[in-house]
Amino acid sequence: MGLMTGKRGLIVGVANDHSAAYAIAQSLLREGAECLFTHLPGEKMQRRVERTVGQLGIEKPWLAPLDAGSDADLDALFARIQSEFGAIDFVVHSIAFADQDWLKEGMFTATPRQVFTQAMDISAYTYAAMANRAAPLMANGGAMIALSYYGAEKAVPGYNVMGVAKAALEATMRYLAMELGAKGIRVNTISAGPMRTLSAMAVGGFSDILGWVEKKAPLKRNIEGSDVGDTALWLLSDLSRGVTGQNVYVDSGYSIMGL
Repeated sequence: MGLMTGKRGLIVGVANDHSAAYAIAQSLLREGAECLFTHLPGEKMQRRVERTVGQLGIEKPWLAPLDAGSDADLDALFARIQSEFGAIDFVVHSIAFADQDWLKEGMFTATPRQVFTQAMDISAYTYAAMANRAAPLMANGGAMIALSYYGAEKAVPGYNVMGVAKAALEATMRYLAMELGAKGIRVNTISAGPMRTLSAMAVGGFSDILGWVEKKAPLKRNIEGSDVGDTALWLLSDLSRGVTGQNVYVDSGYSIMGL
């Protein structure tokens, strides 16, 4: 019997087998969780996520289309979950977006309004939007996590508007934790070190960041997907039942360094 046996939840953000959401799903499934997945609208994206999730050993995964920037899509997603299952125990928010043309060193000051607001909407607001719809399905309590990065706390060259959005995500997490705690729902974020995901590779100078972290982090290595996956497992399981409103660093210790 695994840590998550009898638990069911939603994972938003599986893009391929290098994504953080994929690693989180691996850890949750290993411990007996039932995982529901979303994909960007369209048959092509559905097939891509279906193939990716199939690598986890799920022959017929539960999939639903989701444009996270659409309230109608969010309403339809959670209404379907309620209709088919009645309740869920956890939510994994592993999505973010910013126009990659503005994720280059020296490009922050001129960030257009539309680029700024879109990054905030998809990367931060959607955590609150999902929590608002998931909370009624967690009558017996539950847990939610989202993925952040050190660029929310310190200025990282090239991270730019995404860093601002991640800072908003972490603040959103704290306010959700304060409000939902009375319902037995815990809300946290994981600040993951750099990983070779699709979104990370869009950041200018990303390879340099990987090399710097490996050189300067106390553990002298970059993190792997399983490091994030197992931390997410802990935060979503009853082992962390006293933890909420926290930003947990999984970064080989890099965030403690003064260099």
